[in-house]
Amino acid sequence: MNYIENTYICIAAPLLIAILILRREGRRALCFTLAGMTVCLLSAYISAFFSGATGIGPEAAAYEISPVVEEIMKSLPLLFYILIYEPDRKAAITGALMTSVGFATFENVCFLTSYGTSGLLRIVIRGFGTGAMHVVCGMAVALGLYFLWDQVSFRIVGTLALLCFVITFHALFNIFVNQSGAVFWIGSAIPLTAVTVYLIFFRRKIRLPY
Repeated sequence: MNYIENTYICIAAPLLIAILILRREGRRALCFTLAGMTVCLLSAYISAFFSGATGIGPEAAAYEISPVVEEIMKSLPLLFYILIYEPDRKAAITGALMTSVGFATFENVCFLTSYGTSGLLRIVIRGFGTGAMHVVCGMAVALGLYFLWDQVSFRIVGTLALLCFVITFHALFNIFVNQSGAVFWIGSAIPLTAVTVYLIFFRRKIRLPY
């Protein structure tokens, strides 16, 4: 897995330099992007560990282990940020989304490194689908924070419910995109359709603070 660490270093290095130069919101956005990449790398290690410990094959692990590990790991940077810095709602929601973007970006780069560019159209569609899937999951968490932020008694229950939703959504996406034919195309289209529907019908109505 050396290529994964090498890829991470090559991408993280310019981000770190930019983080040192930028201030405030720009720095915070890049920090969350880098955090998303970092938890993506750690998720690969943890998923591989549990896969080996349970004897589950790589394909089954993609459905049963990876979604749980990845969605929980993606929530950790935001949880740390909320507990330590007590940010406002806008900063917390932006952090959730940027963590998802960083995670999806690094995952796509690793996928491309592993499987090459054969079948360019399939890779492009899967890349957009994976990116949209992680953004949809990040958006679900962001919307939950937005509506539950002032309801302290519902934050824990609501967060657990959101995690269950995004884990299930992630697992279904993995099942679809690891198939061939029409199932692959349908699976890739689901998160892209969700993002499109949000942009067309709900963005102005929900009025998120960003």
